[in-house]
Amino acid sequence: MSSTNLCRCPWLDTSKDDYVAYHDDEWGIPVYDDQTLFEFITLESAQAGLSWYTILKKRDGYRRAFLNFDVKKVAKMNEHDVERLMLDEGIVRNRLKIAATINNAKRFIDIQQEFGSFSNYQWQFVGGKPLVNELDKLSDYPAITEASTAFAKDLKKRGFKFLGPTTVYAHMQACGMVNDHSNDCFRKAEIIEKY
Repeated sequence: MSSTNLCRCPWLDTSKDDYVAYHDDEWGIPVYDDQTLFEFITLESAQAGLSWYTILKKRDGYRRAFLNFDVKKVAKMNEHDVERLMLDEGIVRNRLKIAATINNAKRFIDIQQEFGSFSNYQWQFVGGKPLVNELDKLSDYPAITEASTAFAKDLKKRGFKFLGPTTVYAHMQACGMVNDHSNDCFRKAEIIEKY
């Protein structure tokens, strides 16, 4: 079967090749690597109030702006970096979100020190393995869940910014804490089988 004939999730705009590649190659695959998790959580926090596709198009800009998501380097960024990034057309130029990324890097490191890795901390909210949801149509997709609410509340308590329950749920979907591929999507079973 050609990739154009494959059944995919109902939220996906299949006219955008880069969006299809993201869905097929990344979205919903369990991630345990802290650098990738920092990238995903940064991109999700940047997305708040915008479309995910807007952020996906700027992903390379974010990689450049935030030092390939090296959390230690980002944590050392300062007000001069914020001013510089406010002029960077490769990212969303929102002062609060840029400052939040630097703040969140510091908080991320705090969690790494406490739990051994951010991954250890994050995955506890789903009992260490992906939750598999039964989704047939777009209206079946939740915006928040008990787990995303608890995760977001704990992040807020630890000083994270721009990571409410809806944004955190999107992060959980992206990094495979939940398998929210629709039941008829070809990736659902593949991910369950492989991970």
